[in-house]
Amino acid sequence: MPIFVALLRGVNVGKAKRVPMAELRALLSDLGYTGVATLLNSGNAVFCAPTGTPLKHSAIIAAAISSRLKVEVPVIVKSARELDAIISENPIDAAVHEHSSFLVAFTQDAVALSGLAAIESLIVAPEKFAVGKHAAYLLCAAGILESRAAESLLGKAGKPATTRNWATVLKLQALASDRDA
Repeated sequence: MPIFVALLRGVNVGKAKRVPMAELRALLSDLGYTGVATLLNSGNAVFCAPTGTPLKHSAIIAAAISSRLKVEVPVIVKSARELDAIISENPIDAAVHEHSSFLVAFTQDAVALSGLAAIESLIVAPEKFAVGKHAAYLLCAAGILESRAAESLLGKAGKPATTRNWATVLKLQALASDRDA
């Protein structure tokens, strides 16, 4: 059965947009998804669905969160295969100790992804930035809080995207692989 990863943008940061992971798991199960698991408290879920596209699942999940949890939140869904491609296509070599300051930006479509190219002008060496076929990648060598590019990616310029650090991306891949076993 196809495996998907749902990424909620901007939940559980401060007091706004609270989405408890137990409620998210219950909501996804109630929608008919199986093998539901969440990762961390930042809006990451892995689930199985016999049919449907990532875009369709994104719309269904966002609508359900809005109606049941009363939270308006962008939801980006990728198939496990797309997540594997995002990882394998990563053009930036980040050392293990840099995984927490290496961001991957996920978008639901290619138009939104290409719009992230504007962040390139904010890159200051030794930062590295690349827009790939399925995601954008930003290594904040001096840390996320010190990076104007990260501030932009996490702010207005990155509004159509949601970001996860590399460590979380790898954990999501492992969680998706567990569903496939």
